[in-house]
Amino acid sequence: MMEEKMIYDIPKEKFQFVQREKRIHDERLQTKAVGYLGDAWNRFRTNKSAVVAFVLILVLLLFALVVPPISHYTINFRDGYYKTSLPKCSLFSGLDFWDGASRQQQNTAGYRYLQSIGLENNKPAIKKVYGSFEDSTGETFYQLRVDSYRSVGYVYVNLSDAEYKALMDYQDQTGIQVIFPLSGTQNKHFVRGNDGANFWYKLQDESQGSSGAPVLDENGNFINNYLTSSDPQKAGYTSLRIAGDGENGVWYTYAQKNQTGYRARVEYDEYFNYKNGFHASFLFGSNQYGQDIFTCLAVGARFSLLLAICVASINFFLGVLYGSTEGYYGGAVDMIMERISDILASVPFVVVATLFQLHLAGKVGPVVSLLFAFIMTGWVGTAARVRTQFYRFKGQEYVLAARTLGAKDRRIIFKHIFPNSLGTIVTGAVMTIPGVIFSESMLSYLHIINLDTSSTVTSIGTMLSNGQGYLSTYPHIIMFPAIFIAILEISFNLFGNGLRDALNPSLRGAEN
Repeated sequence: MMEEKMIYDIPKEKFQFVQREKRIHDERLQTKAVGYLGDAWNRFRTNKSAVVAFVLILVLLLFALVVPPISHYTINFRDGYYKTSLPKCSLFSGLDFWDGASRQQQNTAGYRYLQSIGLENNKPAIKKVYGSFEDSTGETFYQLRVDSYRSVGYVYVNLSDAEYKALMDYQDQTGIQVIFPLSGTQNKHFVRGNDGANFWYKLQDESQGSSGAPVLDENGNFINNYLTSSDPQKAGYTSLRIAGDGENGVWYTYAQKNQTGYRARVEYDEYFNYKNGFHASFLFGSNQYGQDIFTCLAVGARFSLLLAICVASINFFLGVLYGSTEGYYGGAVDMIMERISDILASVPFVVVATLFQLHLAGKVGPVVSLLFAFIMTGWVGTAARVRTQFYRFKGQEYVLAARTLGAKDRRIIFKHIFPNSLGTIVTGAVMTIPGVIFSESMLSYLHIINLDTSSTVTSIGTMLSNGQGYLSTYPHIIMFPAIFIAILEISFNLFGNGLRDALNPSLRGAEN
């Protein structure tokens, strides 16, 4: 009664007619319609881990595409003097990190040799001396931080007459010393004489020394000058330079003339710069062949990713056709096709790859043979997933309705059933990419396939296989390819999970 009284007590003027003279109808939606792909993108970008993984995959792809054209080095570049050089980045040159140097223990002879390298060219190979100690035999050992690039020091090269003259002209023009006096036994003391018609030179004595040691003058000082093209030719030694004035003196051999040209002692860092136009520096270090790992990794990643994407695309196409056919029609068709796929799936992939490499690689090459091996049985897994999804969705009401309305089989398969199973199928196809890369790595490690390292083709698996023997001594050779493939695997896993959720029609309109 109280509630009724309260309603009756509301004044009449509080009420008014709404839309009294208007027709009431549904209002038009003001928002823009979102399609299937648009809705999938909206749900995918809310998955932060999938977005980060997608960005990482793009970065790895850009690395593989951009680095080879802009790098100073190529896959064919090799340098025996800079093999197993450590990673070096100019940003860390002042730190004991990523500077191309490592901590070493050297005996007295090794310490003196490394110390002598920088005395002639002011480029010390020893960056830091941590200390020294004596062992039980009384021999002294030094704890050093040694630059793996400068420790190359001086090397002997054979130059033709034209090459020798060009190098001399380069020294004159730039003022950079490349040729240094021959060391040790090549320092000869000569006495100058005159028989009335010609000058003659007599070997007075010969100082002893080891190859690579610096050259001293008669006062025990290091020689820091170098031969120029303006020096006169004397007694057949076109590269002798006299120290001191007077008839007698010490002549230092900068290069020995031979039948084909000259044998010269050069400071290799500057000689490398003279030959290539830049100083040697490997961001990821160099491998046992003297190749730049940074460039090789980019070329290998490009090959591995291209191979994996081709295999995944072909297997996806074949698997969808095969699996949708047997899953949609079922019955005897499914029975026969499933037995065929069971037979192919029971054949070990390693056996297929080995047989193809033995009997097909010689005709079409190892790469094409490997591609055939991946395609021969690789589509079976995709076909099985597609078949399962078709059995799941082909009995749904919307499929029965489409069939009742006269839709053809092709339309029902690709318009009604396939989109609903796309999430699971695409996820499996995406995960095929890292699977192919790992399989190729395994085959390379077992030497079932052999991509010739002297050619323009390499792969991540080949790099991992070649670096296996240097894991304890030079871990950087295998570390960077291992990091690359680990990031690739994690990224594709997260990206595949994000695609699966985004492409699932049952989640359309749902907020994650």
